[in-house]
Amino acid sequence: MSVADTAAVPTGPASEGRLHRRALGTWDLVFFIVAASAPLTAVAGGQAATYLVTGNMGIPFLFIPLAAVLGVFAVGYAAMSRYVADAGAFYTYVARGLGKIPAVGAAFVALISYNAMQMGIYGLFGVAFGAFMADRVGITLEWYWWCLIGGAIVATLGVLQVDLNARVLALVLILEVIIVAIFDFAVLADPGPEGITFLGFDPSEATGAALGAALTFCVASFVGFESAAIYSEECKDPKRTVARATLIGVAIIGGFYAISSWLLANSVGPHTMVDPEALMRAGFTTPDGAAPDPTTVLIGAGGDRLGAFWADSASLLFATSLFAAVLAFHNAVARYFFALGREGVFPSAFAKVSSRTGSPFVGSIVQSTLALIVVGAFAIAGKDPVLHLFTWLTNLGALGVLLLMAITSFAVVAFFRKRPGLDVTPWRGRIAPAIAGVFLTAILVIGLLNYNVLITSAIDAPMDDMTIILPLILFGGGILGLLVGAWTKSARPAVYAHIGEASPEEIIEAKEG
Repeated sequence: MSVADTAAVPTGPASEGRLHRRALGTWDLVFFIVAASAPLTAVAGGQAATYLVTGNMGIPFLFIPLAAVLGVFAVGYAAMSRYVADAGAFYTYVARGLGKIPAVGAAFVALISYNAMQMGIYGLFGVAFGAFMADRVGITLEWYWWCLIGGAIVATLGVLQVDLNARVLALVLILEVIIVAIFDFAVLADPGPEGITFLGFDPSEATGAALGAALTFCVASFVGFESAAIYSEECKDPKRTVARATLIGVAIIGGFYAISSWLLANSVGPHTMVDPEALMRAGFTTPDGAAPDPTTVLIGAGGDRLGAFWADSASLLFATSLFAAVLAFHNAVARYFFALGREGVFPSAFAKVSSRTGSPFVGSIVQSTLALIVVGAFAIAGKDPVLHLFTWLTNLGALGVLLLMAITSFAVVAFFRKRPGLDVTPWRGRIAPAIAGVFLTAILVIGLLNYNVLITSAIDAPMDDMTIILPLILFGGGILGLLVGAWTKSARPAVYAHIGEASPEEIIEAKEG
């Protein structure tokens, strides 16, 4: 079934092969984009850890060029979204630009990446929510029970209407941003022992210590911004909504993270933030006091300035921030399953959607089942939910998304080169995506060279088995996808012919729009 056929479906709940049409506006998509990047988790968790692991005090500065690179990527990505409205997103873009076999490879990489991100976040969610319930409510359960409870809620929301999911994410996201913004203003009014210092925006600081590892960690904070195109079939105005939401998302994420990471370091002093012994002397340690814990800085420093109520709220929202990210990635994976099922690459059952809600419920159920299996396996094996489940899988996902964005950038160039009649400027159709592709490829290489840091959270860590195994899963999945695409071409030519394809009417309609 073509996207043009889908576009003709009336507004409202859908049937097999048709998602819920006209459900999402620009700000709905922005909520999905920003929620997937989990702002409170990124600031309190990822960025705090980045300071300590890399020793780099220039983290805030790094968000500026990264936002610029991703903004350039978004230019071409958004330009192509006017002509492609398909839940397959990266998969469909690669098919239209580079060909069907590379598209199936990209789809397999996307499934591995987004599944890994979602499953990994479950680990930190279980720990964070478990700690809140134990400290504030008095209910003590092992981390995996909270994962199971959270997973059941995600599974329920995943089969409901997508606009309901957007409202849930909107509520959580607004509260997250408010809690971090209050912290930011409190630090401006009452900075740490070094006062308000602008070391974080000094380029020499940013490039002076572990630049590759710091850059890669910061890229992980952005993961999720590229997901707007996944919901293009469910947008009220797909020709404009995806472009607007993507660009707004990049601007919000980049600006918010640059300012908040800068003030996070200022709350205790930049030199303390990168010094393990200084953090321990300041009281920011693990519960047993044996090691520094940078993820306690935001809540601890904020609580000192704003009181217990704010600290309790921040602790709860830290957990709900993770839940919001899990829900956003769950929806992304379900729609990739749907797109592959609709075009015959996966069994047709994946193309089924709820007649009542228009959600891709088969893909949603499969994703929930996979998450249950993987999280359960880590729990049974006794693996640490943060050091292993969270760290291994989220960084695997971030690496995969970098690979997808780089490939998609070159696919955008190829798409417009093959269609010179389309109404797009050289900057949007060729120059911007080519520049983005080069820079994203360079960042991907840096990520691979620093993968031991991503896995172990130690800048001087040696290469180990997981440093090799996890990238092999990602690239091996991509190669498997290429083989499936090649097999489909020879064994199922009718299915192959429809991979990532739209009818001529879609292009004509997009041009006229």
